[in-house]
Amino acid sequence: MTQHIGYVALIVKDYDEAIAFYTRMLGFELIEDTPLEGKRWVLVAPPNSQGPRLLLAKAETAEQKSRIGNQTGGRVFLFLHTDDFAQDYQAMRERGVVFVREPVEKEYGTVAVFQDLYGNKWDLLQLRNSR
Repeated sequence: MTQHIGYVALIVKDYDEAIAFYTRMLGFELIEDTPLEGKRWVLVAPPNSQGPRLLLAKAETAEQKSRIGNQTGGRVFLFLHTDDFAQDYQAMRERGVVFVREPVEKEYGTVAVFQDLYGNKWDLLQLRNSR
């Protein structure tokens, strides 16, 4: 038996603004954007990614809307791994990505924390050794 996580749902306010952020600011690829009964099935992922894709899920209810930008209670939500931290960090800053914690060297690698367009926190991370 083989299993893997295929998608991680990310609650967004608007499909198009979220697509723009992830493709233009982070350089992700738009994998799919399919209309579904008043909703859309929108998948994005980093280029050449073999890992899970983000499913951009538009908030519909008041409870869902209250979670936009704070899906984890203020903790880092997602971890964007890179094999060239310096290049990706510089490119993201040039595109206007907001970093809330500057790069630091840790025992496990180099990490900086940035926010997505709604305020969810992400780690940009280059590991020293594969985990």
